[in-house]
Amino acid sequence: MTECDDDVIRVASWNIEHNGISNSGDDVRWHLAMDILAELQPDVLLRQELTRAEMYGQRAVWAESRRLGGHIPFLAGATPESANPTGVYVDPDVFRPTKFFEHRTGMWHPVCNPVVQIDGAPSELSLASFHLCSFDPAMRATEAHRLAMLGKPGMAAIIGGDCNSYPHRPVDETVPLPAWSSTTDRSLFQSRTIVRDGKRVSDTVPDEILAGEHDGLPPVFVELGHYAATVLGQSTAAGHPDPLAPTSSLWRTDQGEMRRIDRIYATPQIAKTLIRLEVIVNDDVREASDHGIVQATFSGPGMRRELSPTALSDEGLVAA
Repeated sequence: MTECDDDVIRVASWNIEHNGISNSGDDVRWHLAMDILAELQPDVLLRQELTRAEMYGQRAVWAESRRLGGHIPFLAGATPESANPTGVYVDPDVFRPTKFFEHRTGMWHPVCNPVVQIDGAPSELSLASFHLCSFDPAMRATEAHRLAMLGKPGMAAIIGGDCNSYPHRPVDETVPLPAWSSTTDRSLFQSRTIVRDGKRVSDTVPDEILAGEHDGLPPVFVELGHYAATVLGQSTAAGHPDPLAPTSSLWRTDQGEMRRIDRIYATPQIAKTLIRLEVIVNDDVREASDHGIVQATFSGPGMRRELSPTALSDEGLVAA
């Protein structure tokens, strides 16, 4: 087998609308979502909208863990503002958890942040699932600044989730920024735009904070869809899935075209080990949720190499 088929690490991020459970308690969509994830077999699953999953002793969390084959679950807390917490599941055959943090920046979704070691690598890898605020651009910027702290010197991280905002390099995107004049959901316009140079424009600030280059400084994180398209040259012309494919909304018709609001980021040394990135949208995914799945596949040997103290020092990430 090639490295792509054999020793790889798969990280998936998925916002399953209201955890796949209707207000009446119907859980058909949840079971379908679990079937999809069981087939994908991600080593790390970054989840958003684990609605009311903290109830009854986190019964829903452990049920999802079983359907994933025994992944270790981590759940951030719900808040008075939202009953849709974030979570992370990790495969114990690949990772050994060492720490767990929950980062609160307000009354919206706390960031779920376990820290793990991968077999064969002594340095730690931070994992985080986030769901940026759906209604307030200023809060999204605050949340992005908090996430940027997970990419401080000496740290390696993979973070992903629902950004509720847009990539900051629209010229490279498969789908352009929204044409707001044709969007009938005016509340979306209010929540997804900012004032820049006296004009209302699409909010790209979180992506600028996480993956933007400023005054010659490199970005804190690498946005993996853009990296796959530009550095790896992953394109549909070569028969590969489009790493810049839109992810949401699969259901709404009043919000204009689908956009790429779900994204995965990695610190630069981890991004170097990316093999491919794909957005998974098929009939089953569309039935299970209003968001597509984003899945990044990394080289296992490459990630272990980059998580060695020597590699981190060579990158200038560890003080001498």
